[in-house]
Amino acid sequence: QVQLVESGGGSVPPGGSLRLSCAASGFTYTTYCMGWFRQIPGEEREGIAVIDSDDNTNYEASVKGRFTISQDKSKNMLFLQMNSLKAEDTAMYYCAVSQLCRTVVAGAFLRPDPLTVWGQGTQVTVSS
Repeated sequence: QVQLVESGGGSVPPGGSLRLSCAASGFTYTTYCMGWFRQIPGEEREGIAVIDSDDNTNYEASVKGRFTISQDKSKNMLFLQMNSLKAEDTAMYYCAVSQLCRTVVAGAFLRPDPLTVWGQGTQVTVSS
């Protein structure tokens, strides 16, 4: 079974940067999509950035140009570099993986699917 553990969250002033990491274990998929999602309490969890096993990427419009998703397959790691952070970015951030998604082209995996596996989350707070 796959397990995901996020780290790197914290508090940062507006305009600052943060780098989130997600460590995967039991990961033997050859074709997959991985992504970062965020959630405010009482709100729906939404996809922010996604990447597939071919390194295609896609982003939600509000973070495009500010956030960069990447992966290190040899180390079973997923990353999210967040620059120019805004107060609206404050949320719990989760990494996720799914075998059901084959490619993130055309916006796939910006929404969770029935086979999505989640990490426990890491809090990001942007405030002055």
